[in-house]
Parts: sequence; C-alpha cells; structure tokens
Amino acid sequence: MAEDLNIVSGSKEEKYISITAQIKALIDGEPDLTANLANIAAALKEQFGWFWVGFYMVKPNETKGADELVLGPFQGPVACTRIAKGRGVCGTSWAKEETIVVADVEKFPGHIACSSASKSEIVVPIFKGASVVGVLDVDSDMLDQFDDTDKAYLEAIVELIQL
Repeated sequence: MAEDLNIVSGSKEEKYISITAQIKALIDGEPDLTANLANIAAALKEQFGWFWVGFYMVKPNETKGADELVLGPFQGPVACTRIAKGRGVCGTSWAKEETIVVADVEKFPGHIACSSASKSEIVVPIFKGASVVGVLDVDSDMLDQFDDTDKAYLEAIVELIQL
C-alpha cells in the first residue's frame, strides 16, 4: 500500500472502518514490530486528531527486578518513558488485563500526568497468548472523548498486531 492515508469524514464508526482497513494494509507483510507500531500510531493520529497516540511495551528492568512499561513508537508531545505495573491508566490496564476508558483523567486515582493538556484517555492491552506485552495509549485534550465504539475498534486494531 502507498504510504498516503485516505482520511475520511463521517461518523466515528465510518472513520474506524476506513482507518482499520488502511492499517491492515500498511502492516500486512511487514515483520518489523517497531515499524508497524509507528505506522499504527501515525494513522490513528492523522485520522482522529487526538492529542497523543502511542505504545508502551512490557520490558524487564533488572535494576528494579520487575517488568515495566517502556515508551515505544508514538505521535504527539514527549511522554513518560517508564510506567510501573498498576500505576496510572496504562499500568492499571496492564495489571487488570483489560481496556480502560477514562472520561476525566483528573478523577482517575493515581493518574500519571505526562501532560496537563490530557483530559481523557483510553488504554488497550496488547496480548501475546495470555500475557499482556504492551498497551496502546490514546489521550485527548477534550473530556469524555472515548466510548464503546473506540473500545471495540481499538481492540480490533490491536489484534492486527503480529507479535
């Protein structure tokens, strides 16, 4: 597929249907995980214009003797580099092994404020078998940006990732 995206207008669902097909074409046959995560983050940011879109991957930290989430490919302003399991929205999604939608990040206990401009967030775990190996993190500068439509389509997009 050409590297140009077809950015569509219309309903949220119409946008997701279009961008999901384009993401599938972008990553199909590409074995490099970093390249695929980078293209997914860019495609989602371009289509939806969210404040921040990116990935955190589970990696060992020998100094701490525990795994942690480490910043991966993203689109947006600089971000937190490392997140412990159970901390913030990303760490909580990892610990609970489920998607978390937060309408107002200021009301989320233990929220990690990488940017004060972030108002709402959705975090989707990435599974390899039964284990969480990373998360897709999306932040908006608007309150209550994400809903069940975002949850369903972002979970489907994450399932496209070949690990």
